[in-house]
Amino acid sequence: MQQSQVKVKILTPPTTQFEVPPSACRVRISTMKLVCDLHIHSKYARATSPRSDLETLEQFAWQKGVNVLGTGDFTHPAWFKEISQKLEPAERGLYVLKSQITNKFQIPNSKPRFLLSVEVSLIYKKSDKVRKIHHLIMVPSLKEADEIRKHLAKVGNIDSDGRPIFGLSSEKLAELVFGVSEKAMLIPAHIWTPWFAIFGSKSGFDSLEECFEKWTPKIFAIETGLSSDPQMNWMVKSLDNVAITSNSDCHSPEKIMREANVIEGDLSYEAIYNAFKTRDPKKFLYTIEFFPEEGKYHLDGHRDHKYSITPDETKKLRGVCPFDGRALTVGVLHRVHDLATRQEGEKPKGAIPFKGFIPLQEIIEQVKQSKGKATKELYTALVQTLGTELYVLESATVDELAKASGEDIAKAVLDVREGRVKIIPGYDGEFGKIEVLGGPLPEKQHKLF
Repeated sequence: MQQSQVKVKILTPPTTQFEVPPSACRVRISTMKLVCDLHIHSKYARATSPRSDLETLEQFAWQKGVNVLGTGDFTHPAWFKEISQKLEPAERGLYVLKSQITNKFQIPNSKPRFLLSVEVSLIYKKSDKVRKIHHLIMVPSLKEADEIRKHLAKVGNIDSDGRPIFGLSSEKLAELVFGVSEKAMLIPAHIWTPWFAIFGSKSGFDSLEECFEKWTPKIFAIETGLSSDPQMNWMVKSLDNVAITSNSDCHSPEKIMREANVIEGDLSYEAIYNAFKTRDPKKFLYTIEFFPEEGKYHLDGHRDHKYSITPDETKKLRGVCPFDGRALTVGVLHRVHDLATRQEGEKPKGAIPFKGFIPLQEIIEQVKQSKGKATKELYTALVQTLGTELYVLESATVDELAKASGEDIAKAVLDVREGRVKIIPGYDGEFGKIEVLGGPLPEKQHKLF
């Protein structure tokens, strides 16, 4: 597939600067801007970094600018034990790493909070079709998390993987979760992924109601996943009544905040819960998004032949690969179009805005055309000089960026903010590429920005 340069429109809400919360865990925090990445994985999940422990996760969350980080994997016995021993209650429904553990990493006073979360995989049969669905569960207390994990231990193996697999239907899972906690959040994860998602082309459903039946009113949020963004989800009118959330689903600490939710409220589980449930744009400010084309299931295709095509081209081929005659892997964009009830570009009333970014480390590596110690040191120096990665990507002026890292990095960050990037879409398990354009920073940018 030929590379193409695409200008992506970034929908940017007004931004407000807020104070970072103090370290005193039990001091009540007034309303503030909270960056929340609630879907992550620990070192106990398959295909994850062994460095995904609580201390390192906290360190990277602080460095990136995340205020509230999901624990991930709370059903796993070893991880739950670590959570129970190393975290202590902070604000309502949130936890913080005990100070004697944190101090060895010299984390400043802006300590990230943890929210109890887990992703589960369900494989079951419904309407004569095998369904493979991933859901994200969040609860406000260790007691409720422990009760849920004990119930799930009776129906499946929670020891082998941080993301456990159960032969349980989505309705039964909802019954179990809400039977334990009225304030639980049950959010369908990465909803368009072909193989393991509620709307996935291979094993999903066509609606929330078909999946959850009588429990549908309790499902007030979905997760976009890396291969879709809110604008794509706006094409499906049936999603107008749920919050469109985004999380990193990271398997290593470096990937924290590649997607996240930004809300305004006090530092509490309830504030996040209410922001998602009400979809009030004064509370749920915006989401931080991967460019969806970088997701590994954005377009249709076959990676065996390095072949990717658009949904219209797939339909012309009747879904068959021209190289081997097998069925093409239908990607997220195609599946969104199948369920779409709006035209592309239409925006529903009350839609929550979003911003698209490339992670800062990737920007630096692209500009410097190298990976290794030098680019990691530049990343660290840039973040330490200006504050957090999110501040660098979102708010730092061109002059700040140029002074701290050079004009080439400043130009690249500005281009990403404004959607001036080259896009090579992902397909059939192959990540796409979002490339910065490079080149010198025009002198006028210093004066106009």
